[in-house]
Amino acid sequence: MAGGTFVARNKVRAGAYINFVSAFSPLGNVSDRGIVLLPMAVPFGPVGEAVTVDGKTDVREVFGLSSLSPELLLLREAAKRAREVLVWRLSGGETATKTDGSLTVTAKYPGSVGNKLAVKILEPEEAEGPYTVQTYLDGKLMEEQQALTIDALADNQWVLFSGTGDLQPHAGIILEGGTDTEPEDTDWEDFFTAAKRLTYQTMAVPTEDPSIKQMAVEFVKEMREEEGVKIQAVVADLEADYEGIISVKGGVRLSDGTEVSEAEATAYVAGMTAGAAVNKSNTYDSYDGAVAVLNPLLSSEIIKGLNAGQFIFIERGNKVVVEQDINTFVSFTTDKGEAFRKNRTLRVMDAIAGDIRETFENYYLGKCANDEDGRELFREELFAYLTQLYELRAVEKPELTDIVVSRGDTADTVVVDMAVQPVDAMEKLYMTVTVS
Repeated sequence: MAGGTFVARNKVRAGAYINFVSAFSPLGNVSDRGIVLLPMAVPFGPVGEAVTVDGKTDVREVFGLSSLSPELLLLREAAKRAREVLVWRLSGGETATKTDGSLTVTAKYPGSVGNKLAVKILEPEEAEGPYTVQTYLDGKLMEEQQALTIDALADNQWVLFSGTGDLQPHAGIILEGGTDTEPEDTDWEDFFTAAKRLTYQTMAVPTEDPSIKQMAVEFVKEMREEEGVKIQAVVADLEADYEGIISVKGGVRLSDGTEVSEAEATAYVAGMTAGAAVNKSNTYDSYDGAVAVLNPLLSSEIIKGLNAGQFIFIERGNKVVVEQDINTFVSFTTDKGEAFRKNRTLRVMDAIAGDIRETFENYYLGKCANDEDGRELFREELFAYLTQLYELRAVEKPELTDIVVSRGDTADTVVVDMAVQPVDAMEKLYMTVTVS
């Protein structure tokens, strides 16, 4: 008796041919959020590359600075709400170095923090034994190794060694000459070029420079409309009239007295936006750690700002909250209505675009036949995905009839028409009370 599995029902021998298949199970899921891209000028660390910072990162090990240092204000603000911050160091400077005899010690990265580095060489504990070489940052021991000669020294995350010959004891080779440079237009251009290949939801653009802010607008439009990558950027005080741009109007004062300008506040808003789930609005959400608004606006000024698409902070009691979670889009049309200015709604739409694209490319493109059964399978996939969003209270309850999947003009084309209604948060209450 023959047996086995089958593809076509064309077996010659008698027998039982049995296939096992899985019941339908959706392959796509609602993607995670929470990643911010933050360009900033810092006095140490890699230049021209993204460094991932999360809750487990010791920033001193990366940037040579205390987590409370003024130079890391932007990072602290972004990290209050973001799951991960991709820090991009915009510019470098001169690299600190020092030569003593045959040994040259050079900071691993350019910047003024290199001037806080020093290397001590301790006498061997035993005759003809190795020297102990210690690397210090701002008086704190960071690295230690043992070697007999300069050639045997291993570079570490702080300094590079060069030269030849035997080591000699030294009480402290202190590096000098490290400097910082201000970011130039070319540094920003390099950043935007590299940002095309990074993965994040929101980018902060913490600058007052109008030309850099316009670069950000053009970059986001290119990514959203040509590359299909649904990111947003947060800038300071710009009427961009585009859903991919959030414009922060006004700064805040933190509980420790630190004043955060509207340009610096872009880091916090970027973290808040990236960290917000598809079923969450940031309207009336608090600015963590803020106790006052710098130069608070009058009600008439707030209304004017909202109509211009500004992201505004207001004071409520002893807290600072977001007036409305909106972007800069204001030119509403019949095809693109007011819903596009709400960031919660846009997060749902962006999630749908990104998640369905990923599911199609990973599991259907080139793998699923474009026949009636294949299209029905994809239709069920889309319905299952919308059901996930519904269970998250991100969209209204979907119906299978809301989704039509059909063959396109060519044999390899699939056309989808899908109706979806994102859920917004309650923001306005109109109540009539009749008193008798």
